[in-house]
Amino acid sequence: MPAVPGPESAEMPPLTSEQWKWRWRILIATYTGYAGYYLTRKVFTICKTSIAAQMNWEVSDTAHIWTAFLFAYMLGQFINSFVGRKWGPRVIMLGGLGVSIVCNTVFGFANSFATFMVFMFINGLVQASGWPGAVGGVSRWLREKERGTVMGIWTTNHIVGNLLFKYAGGLLLWHAGWRWAFFGMSALTLAVWWLLFFWQRDKPEDVGLPPIVDASREANRAVQSSEEEHVSLSEYLKVAFNPLILIMGCSYFCVKFLRYALDSWLPAFLNLQGLAVDQASYYSTIFDWAGIGGTIVAGYALDKWFRGNWPMLCFTMSVGAILGYIAVMYAGTNPLTIALCFGFVGFMVYGPDSLLTGAAAISVAGGANAVAVAGLVNGIGSIGPVVQEQVIGWLMRGDVNEGIRNTNILALSMSVMLAVMMLVVSWSYRRAHRKAAKREE
Repeated sequence: MPAVPGPESAEMPPLTSEQWKWRWRILIATYTGYAGYYLTRKVFTICKTSIAAQMNWEVSDTAHIWTAFLFAYMLGQFINSFVGRKWGPRVIMLGGLGVSIVCNTVFGFANSFATFMVFMFINGLVQASGWPGAVGGVSRWLREKERGTVMGIWTTNHIVGNLLFKYAGGLLLWHAGWRWAFFGMSALTLAVWWLLFFWQRDKPEDVGLPPIVDASREANRAVQSSEEEHVSLSEYLKVAFNPLILIMGCSYFCVKFLRYALDSWLPAFLNLQGLAVDQASYYSTIFDWAGIGGTIVAGYALDKWFRGNWPMLCFTMSVGAILGYIAVMYAGTNPLTIALCFGFVGFMVYGPDSLLTGAAAISVAGGANAVAVAGLVNGIGSIGPVVQEQVIGWLMRGDVNEGIRNTNILALSMSVMLAVMMLVVSWSYRRAHRKAAKREE
């Protein structure tokens, strides 16, 4: 498979022992840091029925609170992509996680709907700092030839965080109640915040080390933008409205639509098809565990077989997602088989999920702009979770079996759209590289 030309030079010297030591610190700190974001992001989702019962709310009222979070999270991606590019990944990660800890502590004391609404909106804005900050935090510590493999493992952080909050938060909820679930997760996240404070640095030069990545060889990046430490709003907007970035964002909309649809609805679907509630919850984690495998394999494949050509790797895995949904619709004869088929879908969906806002975000515009690109792509993609929740909720009205069938057809269509979008991204990416090469001649 033809490789997309890359800027890295084989002449870069091997890493010194200090560079190795600090790079391990960065990878551990940012991995733990982003997993820690989940501890104060989604506690509300496992506590909402308990909160509604104590506050005498309708359970449906909690949907308004979570919608406030999702909308703020989407908006916050665009804000944090600019702030992170201007002030650096470390600033937005420490600031965002710190404010999120405060918000979750407030939730533990809250006694009114208005308090939850206001602080959930604030929490959504600051939670949006996590992913662009984490990607920007590793971008200048990884060379291109190793980026796929390392980030394939590193991008499992959000899956691990998702599983961790469910287990730890659920344990606290069961034994101590919903208020202590918020307090306990806030305390655990505070420990993560201190790890970030001591170990996270934006680039090797911040600790007196020579650069690991040769930033001077950025001329043939697909997206041309300033590599200066701080940029103006106009320079940022050039990146924000670059056609390739916008198309990547639209592709990521499809990915997040599929991922959040399964994360939100799969346990309910399995329950409606005959599994007990606890079994449905257990079987639905097959999707998450398969996703871990998908991100790791995608990263390895990017370096080993696709030689950095992430658009074609994403296209290949999107075709796999199409086949997975066809299997769900025509081979899913019982809940276990359906769960296994969805596990295959998860394997295929999580690959593009990790690549588009991870290795690809660094690749298209260089390490200095990774925080901006990751935030922009994630911001457009974050419209997907909001849309899917409303659309699938509407489809599930009336006959349950018909609702599930129509939802699967919708998801299959979205998988096809993802494959088509990735072909467009691949064409745009190569076209941008050809233009960059001509400028160099």
